[in-house]
Amino acid sequence: MTTTATGGDRLGEILIQEGLLTEEQCRQVLSEQGSSGHRLGYLLVKQGLVEENAITKVLARQYRMPAVDLSRFEVDPHISKLIPSDMALKHTVLPLKREGRTLTVAMADPTNLGLIEDLKFITRYDLFPVIAGEYTLRNLIEKQYETEDQQLSDILKDMEEEDIEVLEEQEDEVATQAQIEDAPVVKLINGFLIDAVKRGASDIHIEPFEHELRVRYRIDGALLEVMRPPIKMRAALTSRVKILSNLNIAERRLPQDGRLKLKMGNRVIDFRVSTLPVLFGEKIVLRILDKGNLTLDLSTFGFEPKAETDLMTAIANPYGMVLVTGPTGSGKTTTLYSALSQINNIDVNIMTAEDPVEYNLQGINQVQVRPDIGLTFASALRSFLRQDPNIIMIGEIRDLETGSIAIKAALTGHLVLSTLHTNDAPSTVTRMIDMGIEAFNVASAVNLVAAQRLVRRVCKQCKQEVTYDEAELRALSSDIRALSDFTFMRGEGCDACGGTGYAGRAGLYEVMAMSPDLRKLILQGASVADIRDKAIEEGMLTLRMDGLKKIERGVTTLEELVKESAE
Repeated sequence: MTTTATGGDRLGEILIQEGLLTEEQCRQVLSEQGSSGHRLGYLLVKQGLVEENAITKVLARQYRMPAVDLSRFEVDPHISKLIPSDMALKHTVLPLKREGRTLTVAMADPTNLGLIEDLKFITRYDLFPVIAGEYTLRNLIEKQYETEDQQLSDILKDMEEEDIEVLEEQEDEVATQAQIEDAPVVKLINGFLIDAVKRGASDIHIEPFEHELRVRYRIDGALLEVMRPPIKMRAALTSRVKILSNLNIAERRLPQDGRLKLKMGNRVIDFRVSTLPVLFGEKIVLRILDKGNLTLDLSTFGFEPKAETDLMTAIANPYGMVLVTGPTGSGKTTTLYSALSQINNIDVNIMTAEDPVEYNLQGINQVQVRPDIGLTFASALRSFLRQDPNIIMIGEIRDLETGSIAIKAALTGHLVLSTLHTNDAPSTVTRMIDMGIEAFNVASAVNLVAAQRLVRRVCKQCKQEVTYDEAELRALSSDIRALSDFTFMRGEGCDACGGTGYAGRAGLYEVMAMSPDLRKLILQGASVADIRDKAIEEGMLTLRMDGLKKIERGVTTLEELVKESAE
């Protein structure tokens, strides 16, 4: 038989040599191959000429890769969702099992290295490719990735039935009609709102693309894909969310912001809704404001003893300024709310200006700033000073005007709490001076600066000891000898943590309490480095130092600390 260099001919040649196929049979199937577009092995099994196991064994030897008998394999539906259905069908690939960070994937063509790299990127796992019979693999993929209607049916079936009530819902004829006609859409949205709350998500992302629709949750600071509803539901999902959050359904060209309130059992949960026009529809993000998950006990936050004492002392002062700093999403607002709850007594008047007001706190006068009508942080702060306040909280000091009024309030007998966006505690002082606030006012008014970050906690269910090489340890600390006694932990990935190895988050805190020496340095115009060195000398732990203590206790991992803090 004349052969060429193609994989099909090579397979045919081997099968002929082993007496499993005749030359005539092989020639006939090869002539059909061009019109069908299928591989030789698939056609041989489909026509009953060769058993699939025999072909799989030949391919395993040819490619020097392990083979798998799919007839003895039961695929977990949750694992199959790691690869999108269109990709699985197009390339004939199917994820079979997950062990830690390794994903075993059955492939009809394991020589496609570009596909393997794409799958690594999409799944975020290390791939272990195995050869499977293409005929059985295709059938299994079609069964695993069902039609869109069946997919939607399964999504709805899997969702927990729970009575929820939409509070403050938009009432108009069009909206009511849309709800009646789109019962599956109503159930789907209710379902993932409930699911996100139960899983402790902070945000829900609904993202439309050209050929698919994706829903992701942000859990412990990282986005996790949870479902891909049928693309035909794109417009209906967007309209339903807009109806719930009192937005203009007809406006699809401009971003919109709204709120949604749900009652789940005895809990009332607020959602802050944002829509944004994108290339193939409108992306929707719902921020979950679940007061039931709001922890206001500062003693549970993970402060080291000295840092906690310094913070408690600062917020107990009748006047002065306490600043919390860090990037967006680092928990600054929660820390401020917790501080306010510690000092919220019947004999004090507490006033806050926030953008936006995330949680309603009993006994505290909260103001939503609205720059579009002139109600800015600065104007709210001026009004507060005429309202006989004891304690003032400003959501953020963004400019000289707000900073100057806040400093003035702190120096005239008020306790002022606020936030800034700086990298660490010492640089907050110089940031305020750079804004144009006089150094002597900063030195006099500021009582304490706390910088913070959030790192993911190692999952307790799959926590295992792990070792790092010298280069990895050097990324954590230049003095790697100090790390010699550490026991490093990492989550292997399990069902409890969704395969991430992390569950929950912990805070890293850098708390700089103002001392006479630090105030003197600020007045002298000292550098950030000099202020930091003096604060460390007085007992301040930097973010990296605090993180090392949490690594030593097995709370978080080296990777999380390197990602969230600088040495």
